[in-house]
Amino acid sequence: MSEPSIEHGPETPVERRIAGNSDTRVIKKYPNRRLYDTVESRYITLADIRRLVTEKIEFVVIDKKSEEDITRSILLQVISEQEHAGEPMMSQDFLSQVIRSYGGAMQSFVGNYLEQSLKMFQPPREPANGSAADPFTAMANIARQNYERWLTMQGEFLRAVTSGATGATRPRGPMEAGTPENASAANESVVEGAKR
Repeated sequence: MSEPSIEHGPETPVERRIAGNSDTRVIKKYPNRRLYDTVESRYITLADIRRLVTEKIEFVVIDKKSEEDITRSILLQVISEQEHAGEPMMSQDFLSQVIRSYGGAMQSFVGNYLEQSLKMFQPPREPANGSAADPFTAMANIARQNYERWLTMQGEFLRAVTSGATGATRPRGPMEAGTPENASAANESVVEGAKR
């Protein structure tokens, strides 16, 4: 099996864009559907891509023929492979709901909500001094961050709903402050707007 010749210097628009960031690894997808890691100078598999993700190594996948960034497509393939192997994480109902959210007014909200929800499950970082954090303090901090994220997402949801229900471009007032009391007032505002 012959390896592709190693080119010097950025050759695609995507490669030129990331040339200044030496931490980003370039993976090339060739017409034969094989992935080539330019750092390790070898062909890799989707399992190797998964390893890069879990090790938090920044990378971009470029289609060699079209010179397009196809990283998202490859990541979706990794997810699909993981869903087929072993016990799936996403139910059929969940996947159907995600598909239904495409193209609607709530598409960006659903994407942001899912992203923020997954961030809640990331393990907390250790403090800068290297000592392990008190587990109760860590849980309290996670709960506070989750509550703040929930308030932000609720505000985005309510803005989307009220702008669609009342024709307003962006509601002003109660939900802007992000407090529980104001979120309750914003809920009442949405109900009133829907009645009109």
